[in-house]
Amino acid sequence: MHTFIKKLTRFIVLGLVFFLPKEKKIRIDRWLRGKEEYRKLKQADAVIVSFGKSGRTWVRVMISRFYQVKHGLSERHLIGFDNLHKKNPAIPKLFFTHDNYIKDYTGNTDSKADFYNKKVVLLIRNPLDVAVSQFFQWKYRMRPGKKALNDYPDHGTDISIYDFVMHPAGLPKIIDYLNLWAREAENVGQLLIVRYEDLRSDTEGALRRIVEFIGTPGSDEEIREAVEFASIDNMRKMEQKRTFWLSGSRMVPKDRKNPNSYKVRKAKVGGYRDYFDDGQIRAMNELLGERLDPVFGYKAQTETPDEASSA
Repeated sequence: MHTFIKKLTRFIVLGLVFFLPKEKKIRIDRWLRGKEEYRKLKQADAVIVSFGKSGRTWVRVMISRFYQVKHGLSERHLIGFDNLHKKNPAIPKLFFTHDNYIKDYTGNTDSKADFYNKKVVLLIRNPLDVAVSQFFQWKYRMRPGKKALNDYPDHGTDISIYDFVMHPAGLPKIIDYLNLWAREAENVGQLLIVRYEDLRSDTEGALRRIVEFIGTPGSDEEIREAVEFASIDNMRKMEQKRTFWLSGSRMVPKDRKNPNSYKVRKAKVGGYRDYFDDGQIRAMNELLGERLDPVFGYKAQTETPDEASSA
């Protein structure tokens, strides 16, 4: 109910300022969203932070199922801040955020001061895979208003996947996002960095680290059930069946006939290579190697797969 009231309030405020220039309306919208996100951040027991398309929905489904099994709850609700906490106080209030808007409210644009005193799980993924997934999100799922709000190419723009990735809102933005977290990591008192690639290679181990860090350890059976429930195949089936329709549009396809419009698409490590020629792959990797902080372990691939195999 509180979330509905906040959304309604934001809608009314934006309606009252409809006559303002587009840039001012966007600033007001971002400030209002930041205010609501900051409220949740302060109340949360732990925070799951990620750039969009870094595996957050997958982690959300696993954590949801973990608490459902642990506390005997229905499987139809995704955890969203305090909804499962209200059903059982033993379940923590978890705030999932892409960290888009809080800085617009607090003014902390060059630091992560807003997160210093929180338990933070930072979910990261190879920026090249993220940028490609963002393209399909932008093209098939993102609302026009969200595109303007986050400075993506305008709705309906005819842009190739490569040009989107190299656009300031593509790979450069993702790199800047990760670099700021790298610079601020030591200042965040309780920080757990989880790589998407590690989640794929050892899902049970990574999930166990997450729930133990949050402060709610579980049994091997609870971990295993959560991982099996959130398998890629099962998540695709749940999306087709609209299993989580009560949780909004997070797990609902925009077009059932178009696989690229699904929230769960390929979930492939290194899948970005499928969309570009050798020269484009080389250029993207050069940008990654030049600008991304190496602390996360994402090294630029200086050779294309064909070049490496022929060497």
